[in-house]
Amino acid sequence: MLMLTRRAMETIRIGDNIVIRVNRVGRQQVSLGIEAPPELLVLRGELQRLADGSSAGTGSLSGTTAVAAAPEAFRVSA
Repeated sequence: MLMLTRRAMETIRIGDNIVIRVNRVGRQQVSLGIEAPPELLVLRGELQRLADGSSAGTGSLSGTTAVAAAPEAFRVSA
């Protein structure tokens, strides 16, 4: 695992087309912005566990779990 220290408004680049920006740093919370291609699915950890089927359901992102409820919330806009 690569560990980096960043301040507000600094960025981290992953490859040629993914940029992670630290927007704000608070006492117990960090706000991040992610720029990535629209075809790249980006999920918070707790949403990934939900989509993987930790609750009763299909257990797949291609099924009718959380993505079907609000797909625009899961896509990164470039």
